[in-house]
Amino acid sequence: MTHAPLPAMILAGGRATRMGGGDKPLVLLAGRPILAHLLDRLRPQVGRLALNANGDPGRWAGWGLPVVGDSLPDHPGPLAGVLAAMDWAAAQGAAHVLTVAGDSPFPPADLAARLWAARGASGLALAASHDRHGTPRDHPTFGLWPVALRGDLAATLTAGQRRMRDFTARHHPGIAVWQGPDPFANINTPADLALAEARLAAL
Repeated sequence: MTHAPLPAMILAGGRATRMGGGDKPLVLLAGRPILAHLLDRLRPQVGRLALNANGDPGRWAGWGLPVVGDSLPDHPGPLAGVLAAMDWAAAQGAAHVLTVAGDSPFPPADLAARLWAARGASGLALAASHDRHGTPRDHPTFGLWPVALRGDLAATLTAGQRRMRDFTARHHPGIAVWQGPDPFANINTPADLALAEARLAAL
């Protein structure tokens, strides 16, 4: 990449309700929080990092990352986290911000570079992988978002529209598709956790 390292926001709002509660990024995977695995892969390829999370920020104190809550009430979902990321990046003078899901421990080492290269006309790019039928499926929580879209995103959320794919489709994103084992697999259940531990052991 020939630009300054991108700022990145980890969307950490998910709750581990199917795993006993708590914050999913803090669930232990092979003895370390999912967030630790995520940071290992993310830090070498981005600039400033922050967490999007609501509630008491003190529970993240040991990670040394800024914690940015949603600017809208009632926790309207991942798009609100993207808006928080855009606002945070804009305050730093950045034109784009990378977002990643806080419950996905295996983001690819070339995530930032490939999303930058895949930008569509609006500057938006999304990551994708193949589903079990071989069809590319995008993962909007793994995206490169132009800060210029934040006014439209704020208006969209204020109007009660919360579907990420509806918003991204309107702005014609570029898509970067990864092959092989899904690097965007997230952990929702104990079975997902067991699969992730087996994957780590194989690596």
